[in-house]
Amino acid sequence: MKNAIFVRLFGLLVLLGAACSGVAEAQQPIRIGVSASMSGSNELLSQNRLRAYQLCVKGANEKGGVLGRQLELIVEDDKSDVATAVKNYESLITEKRVDAVLGPYGSPATDAVANVTEKHGKPLLAPVGTTSIYRKSRRFIFMVAPPAKGYLEGVVDLAAKRGLKTVAVIGEESLFAKAAAQGAMEIAKRKGLNVVFSETYPKGTTDFAPLITRVRSANPDVVAAATYFVDAVAITRQMKALDVNPKMFGVTTGGDSPKFYKTLGKDAEFVYAATQWEPALVSSRAGGLIPVARQFPGAREFVEAYNKEYPGADLSYHSANGYASCELLLEAIRQAGSLDGERIRNIILKLDTNTVFGRFKVDSTGYQVAQQMLAIQWQDGKKAIVWPEELAADRPRFPTPPWSKR
Repeated sequence: MKNAIFVRLFGLLVLLGAACSGVAEAQQPIRIGVSASMSGSNELLSQNRLRAYQLCVKGANEKGGVLGRQLELIVEDDKSDVATAVKNYESLITEKRVDAVLGPYGSPATDAVANVTEKHGKPLLAPVGTTSIYRKSRRFIFMVAPPAKGYLEGVVDLAAKRGLKTVAVIGEESLFAKAAAQGAMEIAKRKGLNVVFSETYPKGTTDFAPLITRVRSANPDVVAAATYFVDAVAITRQMKALDVNPKMFGVTTGGDSPKFYKTLGKDAEFVYAATQWEPALVSSRAGGLIPVARQFPGAREFVEAYNKEYPGADLSYHSANGYASCELLLEAIRQAGSLDGERIRNIILKLDTNTVFGRFKVDSTGYQVAQQMLAIQWQDGKKAIVWPEELAADRPRFPTPPWSKR
C-alpha cells in the first residue's frame, strides 16, 4: 500500500515537473540571429539597418512579444566579409540555436548566406533587391527592397519626360551595381533614350579619369552611375575636375546619404540619387496623390521612435527596410502561430501589405513585385523627393548648370 502511494506521488511529481518545465520553456525568449557589418567597409549603412532591427525587437517586446514570448536579438560581426557572414549564420543556427534570422548587409553577403538559411529551412526576409539572388530556385528567401534593376528608373524617366535623348551608363563590377546598370539601359531603351556609352569598372577603383574622359567623348545628355558611396563621391569630384557637364547626373547607393553632401559640399548640388525610402515622406509636404499614412503606415511613429532611441544617428532607407523586414518576419510568425520555417514561409508568400517602408508582396520565387524606388535631388543642401510624381514634394531643378556656373 505504501509502495503504491509512493509510486502515485512520484508520478504526480514527474507530471508537475514536466508541466513546470513546459511553462519555463514557453517563457524562453524567441531568439533571432543576424550577422551585421559592425566594422569594415559596410559599417555605416549596416549600422543603420542594425539599429532598426534593434528598435523593432524593442518595440515588439514592449507590446508583449510574439506568441506570448519576449524576443532576443543575437548579433555577430562579419567585419564586412562575406565568408565571415556565412560562418556567422551557420553558427547562429547550428550552435546558438536561434529560432529565426534577419538578413545581413549587402547583396554578396545575402546571396552567400541564403545557401545557409536554405539548407536549414530558415525564412530570410532580405532587405536587398538584386534579381539574381531570387532566381536560384530557393524556397526560403524573400525580397523586401525594390528590385535593383529599377534603381535608376527615376532619373531615366525624368530625363525622358524632359526631352533628353542620350544616356551614358556606368557602374561597378558587382552583383548589385551590374543589375542596376543593366536595368537603367533597359528602361532607357523602353523610354526612347539612346544608350551612347556603357562601361563597368572594377571594385576599388579610385581613378575614374580615363572612364570619365570616354564618357565626355560620348557627350550624353544624362550620366547614370550604379555606385556605392565611395565611388559616387569620387566620380562626382572627377566629373567636376574634367568639366563634364551632362544635363542630368544620377547615382545609386551612397548618393542619398547625408554624408554624401557633407563630403562634397556644394558639388553635390543638382545630383540625383536613388533611394528606397526617405524620412521626408512623413512630412506634410510629401505624399501628393497617395496618402502617406495609407501607403507607409506607422512611418511617422517609426521616424519619431528611431530619432528618440538614436539621437543624431543617420536614418536612411537601410533603416526603414530593416525595420520592415523585422516586422514582416514577426507578423508571419504571429499568423503561423509557430516558429516552424515551412509554416512561416507559406504565410510570407501570401502577405500583401503596406509597411513603414512601403508595400510588400512577392511572387512564388520570393521576388518583390510591389515596391517602387524614389529619386531625390540635392537642392540647397537638402534631399528633395522629385520622383515619382505622386510622392514628389519638390520639382527637379533642370537642367543641371555647368560646373562653372554653380
